[in-house]
Amino acid sequence: MNLALFLLQQQPSEADIERILMGFAAIIPIFILIGMAVVIIPTWFICKKAGFTPWLSLLCFVPLGGLVLLYILAFSEWKVVPVVTAPYIPPAYPPYPPQA
Repeated sequence: MNLALFLLQQQPSEADIERILMGFAAIIPIFILIGMAVVIIPTWFICKKAGFTPWLSLLCFVPLGGLVLLYILAFSEWKVVPVVTAPYIPPAYPPYPPQA
């Protein structure tokens, strides 16, 4: 049934309301899981790259836990040592033969 036509009816029956609510009840957990993945996966990798335990990303589920995690990451010493690259030294070629 088209939702616009349903909303234009005078009195929706209880069966129609129940079907709509059951549809929402089936879809909402999927959206919750997608939202959890959108938050947890990046914070998991950020914690891992910062040298902390990735399980800190679960603080995002606690009210204001994401803010606490943000302050932990911003103001703590990261345990990661930056990679130092060696300077480029061109290879030594043998001298050219004398020109005659």
